[in-house]
Amino acid sequence: MILAFIEHDRGAVSSLTLQMLAAARALSAQTGDPLHAIAGGGGEFQQLERQGVAHLHCFDHESLHEYAPTAWARCISRVIEQHKPSIVLAAATDRGNELMAWTAAITGVPLAVNCIHVRPGEPFQVIRQRYGGSLLEEANLHGSTRMLTTALHVFEPAEVENALPMTVETISAAADEKDRRARVVSREETQSAGVNLHTARVVVGGGRGVGSAEGFRVLEELAGVINGAVGGSRVATNNGWRPHAVQVGLTGNRIAPVLYIACGISGAIQHQVGCKGAKRILVINKDREAPFFRRADHGVIGDLHEILPALTAEIRKRKSAG
Repeated sequence: MILAFIEHDRGAVSSLTLQMLAAARALSAQTGDPLHAIAGGGGEFQQLERQGVAHLHCFDHESLHEYAPTAWARCISRVIEQHKPSIVLAAATDRGNELMAWTAAITGVPLAVNCIHVRPGEPFQVIRQRYGGSLLEEANLHGSTRMLTTALHVFEPAEVENALPMTVETISAAADEKDRRARVVSREETQSAGVNLHTARVVVGGGRGVGSAEGFRVLEELAGVINGAVGGSRVATNNGWRPHAVQVGLTGNRIAPVLYIACGISGAIQHQVGCKGAKRILVINKDREAPFFRRADHGVIGDLHEILPALTAEIRKRKSAG
């Protein structure tokens, strides 16, 4: 069997997990192994039927309802030991990579992260992103069970036609307290008007060139008229101009909007990693030598504090004209 880890937030399966399941379903078709899934934290997962999942292993004890990487990895390891899956995979999110690393350490199974292509067989070959996506590595993955994570925004999620019923197996064993020393103990919800970095079709990002927290107002006004979200570079969040929760980059959010408007951002590779999933990139910068222009689909050389208000006014004018 192939075993896929389901990442979710209180039962809502993440879009990145759906991408990973598309890759898992392709591997299932190539190998002939049935697709199983494993999830923790409770919840209803009938939607997984439409993703081709035949069987769900759900560890559903109150001691495991909140994320605890070591405890969750123990549960996954027990399923691996019992069922001997040929492939175990998760999406290459922070949580997915951490959980697979713990599972690999417990089981002694090698792990390949950020894979963009998997070729099962002997040898079992993967192509994976290294150094923030600036390098692609071809490698052979060894062992009777292969463990990997799939790179983000590479695989297209899709539902299967004529989905078969999914069976569910509940694992209710309690976690050892020593395995719960690192765990989620509380949540601080961010305020959102319904549009965020991961759901917005347009993201307006600001960097050093914005100049201050007050300077982000022109970005917010533009985002407001196009139903977009506002993000920031690491410089912007480190300076306190934007909260760290909206940082775009290697150590922040990985986004995939239809359009990313980068304002006053030079385009360091760490930031480009965060927005490489965008379908189109528009760069606005006074520095015509900014590296980001080489990555951009469209570029405007000029002062963002002059360009954005003019752009916002024009969009409002056209909207009012119908």
